[in-house]
Amino acid sequence: MTLRARLAAFLAPLALILVAPASALAITINENFKPQDEFKLDKWIPIHVGPIDLSITKAVLYLWIAAALTVWTMVYVAKRMQDRPNRVQTAVEAAYDLTYNQMVRSNMNASMAARWFPVIGALFMFIWFSNMIGYLPLPTNSEHPVHIGGLEIPSFALYAATANISVPLALTLFVWIAYHVEGIRTKGLVDYFKSWIPAGVEGAARIPIFGIEVISHFVRLISLSVRLFANLLAGHLLILFMAGGLGILLGFAALNVVTVPVAVVFFLFEVGLIASLQAFIFAILAAIYLGGATSEAH
Repeated sequence: MTLRARLAAFLAPLALILVAPASALAITINENFKPQDEFKLDKWIPIHVGPIDLSITKAVLYLWIAAALTVWTMVYVAKRMQDRPNRVQTAVEAAYDLTYNQMVRSNMNASMAARWFPVIGALFMFIWFSNMIGYLPLPTNSEHPVHIGGLEIPSFALYAATANISVPLALTLFVWIAYHVEGIRTKGLVDYFKSWIPAGVEGAARIPIFGIEVISHFVRLISLSVRLFANLLAGHLLILFMAGGLGILLGFAALNVVTVPVAVVFFLFEVGLIASLQAFIFAILAAIYLGGATSEAH
């Protein structure tokens, strides 16, 4: 391709916008387009037990899928393990090395690691599956259903259960309670709270240091849950806007010529890096908190 042809290919999308009719450039906000509704949880099957709402929503569906994939993977791997490794076992051993040696064993003693490795491994797999299926278009969008034979069928959309704050918060509460329970069980109630004060701190300084440590433990609830939630939510919103949502919102369809390629880049980046990275960060922080709560030196 000549230099002139390359420049033409690069500048063509911009030229389409610049030479658009004046009426097209008179951008107005499409108030009927509400991208936040993509994350609204409509009750597909209402279930109420007293004050508790157990209704089936698309978030519940995604959690079921992630849980089923996690269980199936673990069972499948257990059945395929052989003395002479096959391709599956080779991949499994690599995943085992990542979860056990890099996440768990590097942050806990041997007995603690043996007890908590299945939990941390399952937590990592569950979050990874939840993140990954969030980038598969599934019929979950009840905001804009498709009418087939008199039936309203949800249209295809991207959604991740981990992009709903309740799911990361529930996982965070489990980790937060678990490491406190482990710390108290290992050291005893009084000694566990004493371990929050670093060695060498004496006198009145112990009071503000202890207070800061208390705050830091509650901040973990926010940092651990919001990190996972915000990254998945931001990624899905970027893909939604760049894949055509921005053009619809502004009423300027020609803008999609530029934004759609950007959406493809965002999509590949999210699938290739962010989904796995956030599962890894959540799992390794869980291991660090559990190990820190039971270690001799805080």
